[in-house]
Amino acid sequence: MAVIKEQYEIDKAFLKEPWKALTYSEVQKISKKKSKSYIYKELRRLIDNKMITAERIGKKTIIYSPILNKASAQQYWGFLNENNSWILDKFPFQVIENLRKEIPTPLFTLIVTGSYAKKTHTKSSDLDVVVIADYNTQEVYAKLKYEAETSLPKVHLYVFTSKEFLDMLLSKKENYGKEIARNNLVFFGGASYYSILQEAIENGFRG
Repeated sequence: MAVIKEQYEIDKAFLKEPWKALTYSEVQKISKKKSKSYIYKELRRLIDNKMITAERIGKKTIIYSPILNKASAQQYWGFLNENNSWILDKFPFQVIENLRKEIPTPLFTLIVTGSYAKKTHTKSSDLDVVVIADYNTQEVYAKLKYEAETSLPKVHLYVFTSKEFLDMLLSKKENYGKEIARNNLVFFGGASYYSILQEAIENGFRG
């Protein structure tokens, strides 16, 4: 079931770059909502529910930051990201379902990145799929390889452990992990994704 659309427009402002604090103006711009009273009410809801913090900078500016270091918040932001992914129009959901059925462990995160996440894909675009699982990555890849190669659209498949993904985020060099963090659609394992992201942020990751 989709999150109530009006509420979600405010909440999703914190999904794109959860390592960044946002001002009221930035929340307004991302959400495209004009009513100040409505935006402040929804921000207050998130504060009261301990999903974001509010910090005053100077005399007038307040910045809002998503909370990621609590299990309840990781579940919430993970759910919102998953919800955002599953309500897309004209997306090859069956490909995601087919891949999910072949993953040999119930504990995994499945993310789409690349052009589909950026919404710049064309009819000839491949689907970039990332699976994060603390399991035998070679076995996971082998189980998904045939489905990935024969699906329409064709899937570019990547499989990482959570440590491998975390190490990429913490690397000083540009890499695929950072691209995933900047552009992603999470379909499964949202809470686990935000748990890894939080550990990276605590250790200096800033996008």
